[in-house]
Formats: sequence, structure tokens, C-alpha cells
Amino acid sequence: MNQHRRVIAVGADNAGATLKNTIKAALEQDERIEIIDFGVPHEDDDTAYPHIGLRVAEAVAAGEVERGLLICGTGIGMAISANKVPGVRATVAHDSYSVERSVLSNNCQVLAFGARVIGPELALRLAREWLTYEFDDHSSSAAKVAVITEHEAALGHRSGDSERVPGC
Repeated sequence: MNQHRRVIAVGADNAGATLKNTIKAALEQDERIEIIDFGVPHEDDDTAYPHIGLRVAEAVAAGEVERGLLICGTGIGMAISANKVPGVRATVAHDSYSVERSVLSNNCQVLAFGARVIGPELALRLAREWLTYEFDDHSSSAAKVAVITEHEAALGHRSGDSERVPGC
């Protein structure tokens, strides 16, 4: 059986660097997963979360990676940043049911964790679970996701790329 190799982006600010590195090291042991690390490498790097969140979301939107995993103190700032990139749906989740529904009901490609909210064992378990889910374009949720996508496309047509943050 030919198995699809997933390319996943990971990124964190200094509050999430340790947890990101822990999850990255564990996921790299899975030969079905390729990780691209968008930083930060360690807690001493003070790159602000929006820069990392936007870079990862841009990679998802461009199709360079299949999904993105972002970590900051709460996960909230990363999710907000990622959601500013057209075509990207990001969420914060710290429980199995929300992780499952983020993909099956909402086709989220970006998951954010809060390193100050979740322990490393649970975060790794949820990341692994999240990677097993696939959105079904024929599900009852597909029409709902399409409404979001259509609205976003209409807004993009009116505003163009002028709202993009330079350098991110």
C-alpha cells in the first residue's frame, strides 16, 4: 500500500518553543510525516507570535505544507494570526472532540495549542489524532464550510492583497 507522506509546518513563539520542539521530535519519528519548522528554535528568540503564525498559514495557503501546528502561550494569538490568511481555517483546541471536529466539521488546516494551557503528553496525543482526520467534501459540513469560503472569496475580491502584512 502506497501511503501518503504528510508535510506539516510547525511554529511557535518563545512561550511555545519548548512544547513545539517536543512535539516536533516525536512526530519526526513517524516516517509518514515530514516536518518543516518555521521557528522559533528556542525560548531566547523573541520573534512575536504573529510573524510565525502568518508564515505558517501562508505556507498552508500556498500548498507548500498540508497542515500547520502553532504553539504560543494560549494558542489564541497564533490562531487569530493564521486566520487572517485567506483560505486558512485555524482553531485552538485542547481536547479530543474539538480536535476531531476542527477537521471533520470545519476543515481546519491549522491547529494551535497553548503551552501554558496544555501538557506535553496531551498535546502530542492530540496532534497525532488531528493528523488522522480528513475532511469529507461530501459531508453535511461541506456546504457550511463552502459558505465561509465563498464569503472570504467575496471579501478578497473587494479588498485585494492590500491588507497583507509586509515582511511576514
